[in-house]
Amino acid sequence: MNPPQKQALVLQHVSFEDLGTFDPILRQHGFNIHYVEAGMENLSALNAIEPDLLVVLGAPIGAYEESIYPFLRDELRILEARLSRDLPVMGICLGAQLMARALGSRVYPGPQKEIGWKPLALTAEGAATPVRHLEPQATSMFHWHGDTFDLPLGARLLASSDVCVHQIFSWGKNALAFQCHPELRHSTVERWLVGHACELAVNCVALNQLREDTRKFGAALEVQGKRLLFDLLQKWYPA
Repeated sequence: MNPPQKQALVLQHVSFEDLGTFDPILRQHGFNIHYVEAGMENLSALNAIEPDLLVVLGAPIGAYEESIYPFLRDELRILEARLSRDLPVMGICLGAQLMARALGSRVYPGPQKEIGWKPLALTAEGAATPVRHLEPQATSMFHWHGDTFDLPLGARLLASSDVCVHQIFSWGKNALAFQCHPELRHSTVERWLVGHACELAVNCVALNQLREDTRKFGAALEVQGKRLLFDLLQKWYPA
């Protein structure tokens, strides 16, 4: 008899920001993936405790904007419930910012937008975790954010960049937050360029350079991002 599938609940905000290269790794580890569209589906009805894994994905909104995006209150409630029980949680971009807020930290606009490719600088602690696969000698990293956050009390800083000190942090035994995008599937970047066209124009981002950097660095990030997630799942769900 096959073991029962594990359940991954994924909170998604825009269609082109999905699990990317993390999707096949989760399925290989026996996960059934259930996407819930924040803002369209009733998050208040979700059981925060039941899924084996919660993933909160990115969006071009602020983690502090619950007055105009009320569904963020439900996301914070779900995160608070899981984090307080040390249940597996992964946050990417907005998801990382919401994790920081759920842990009591402030989220606010950073010194500048960070959009495009740039390697991470790992801390000594990060180099001793699955995040080691994102070391600058192995891959550059894809960034797309304007906000940042204070490091939550008790969190461990695993990676930084020159613009954003708090890029990756872990908390407890089963929570990992990425301000950056290790899940990126580089063949989908054009969707990001169309979906975020206004933001790119306002910030005078050179699209052709972004495309060229994606061609240059995207394949390596896919390999290293998958290795990271594989090792992380082995740690969180030992056989």
